[in-house]
Amino acid sequence: MDDGMSPLRPDPNQAGQSDEAGSRGSQILGSSAVAAYKEILRDVLDRRPSGMRRRLAEALGRNPSFISQISNPAYPTPIPSGHVETILDICHFSEVERQRFHAAYEIAHVRRARHVGDGRRYRLVSIRVPDFADAKKNRAVDDILHVLAANVAKLMEP
Repeated sequence: MDDGMSPLRPDPNQAGQSDEAGSRGSQILGSSAVAAYKEILRDVLDRRPSGMRRRLAEALGRNPSFISQISNPAYPTPIPSGHVETILDICHFSEVERQRFHAAYEIAHVRRARHVGDGRRYRLVSIRVPDFADAKKNRAVDDILHVLAANVAKLMEP
């Protein structure tokens, strides 16, 4: 039954409350917005064959428990923007599901959403590198890999 109140819209009866109450309202609004896109992900995952959650965890380089957290609307853990396109690709979201997900994600994370849904397809590549037991050397390797990734991204430019 639709009572006309969307979880994504603030309650008009709460207008004029103190800043503290307004802040709590923003947190509730934010968590319900996160829950909205998590519900879309959960619904898509529930329609996929068994093993999809494990494949998704492997593609993201995460534990299966992370997939449980990011696909459960009850958990406030947001989906990192860097994982969104990989999730949409691995789970084979339809175009309509992608649009719904992106719209919900944008409501929940206005700043992060700018980097998501640019029409490009991304994939996550994980590599294992030695630990040099030296913070400077480890950082140098990380920097080299970031530069390499940036150069690869330039290949996508026209």
